[in-house]
Amino acid sequence: MTKREVVHAVLRHERPPYVPWSFRFTREAKDALAQYLGVPDPLCMLDNHLVELGSDIGFFTDSGIDQYRDVFGVVWDRSVDKDIGIVRGCVLLEPTLRDYEFPDPLDRRFYEDIPDKLARYPDCFRVFCLGFSLFERAWTLRGLETLLLDFYDHPEFVRELLNSVADYNIAQVKKALEYDIDAVYFGDDWGQQRGLIMGYPLWREYLYPVLQRMYDAVRAAGKRVVIHCCGDVDELFDDLIKLGVDCFNPFQPEVMDVESLLPKYRRRLSFWGGLSTQRLLPFATPAEVRRATRRLIELGTDGGYILSPAHAVEGDVPLENMLAFIEVVGRQAAFKAISGRGVC
Repeated sequence: MTKREVVHAVLRHERPPYVPWSFRFTREAKDALAQYLGVPDPLCMLDNHLVELGSDIGFFTDSGIDQYRDVFGVVWDRSVDKDIGIVRGCVLLEPTLRDYEFPDPLDRRFYEDIPDKLARYPDCFRVFCLGFSLFERAWTLRGLETLLLDFYDHPEFVRELLNSVADYNIAQVKKALEYDIDAVYFGDDWGQQRGLIMGYPLWREYLYPVLQRMYDAVRAAGKRVVIHCCGDVDELFDDLIKLGVDCFNPFQPEVMDVESLLPKYRRRLSFWGGLSTQRLLPFATPAEVRRATRRLIELGTDGGYILSPAHAVEGDVPLENMLAFIEVVGRQAAFKAISGRGVC
């Protein structure tokens, strides 16, 4: 089976020949791994089973030292967080879209890397990525605290904003479907360390129907729906299954009982993640990392699971701990890295 076929088997809730994996790294962690391996792009050597397509959030403009502007006009300060950053300022000062113009969802920059990546990773499961796909996009434009108040003070504005964001995303999905992709990945954080940011009633009233529209656009084309949502949100799993979600990421062990949730939902929902990036990877020994990785592989043997750190590996993770989980997933991948072969 190709890597693409193995992931399809996982999402069909079949027992795969082995547990597939797909690792992600922040810039600092990736640079450390690249320096150790002596290659410009260490991801080429890890045998990841997923290839991520598109430009996700749309960071195309450098607005100065550590300042980046996304296509929606939101300015991000990357002086600390080098990958995404912290929102500076507010785009929608008032609860109206009257004077705001949405960016072009068909901007060629979102799609120009797709043919090259499909050629470089022909046997991988192909995922078109949409970052900040609903709630996050709304609050980055309006401000988090202000948007939460808008749910109560300006409900019709919130509905208009969310549906306008969904229209933008659906246009991107339709364009991405012109390529031979397998899934669309929607990134949107709804959770905290404990519970939902907005609470379940507001999530169900405002987000659920809009999510249904977006996910239906993917499922109508016969493709898979993959979502990323940080935080303590397992109370939503039954709703997400009804919405047609196939795979949930990042599956955080700090806020979820991975040991019980994976077998409970194995035949209805697949998971991608599970290896602790908050506690284990930065602070454990390499032996502890290897032990935790082997345990996740054991849990995923019957299917419904793609192995990965719960989030992109951060720069505070020791190189030895990165190499520990890489080593466990496959001797061939580790051998390529150690010997310097397999560089792309």
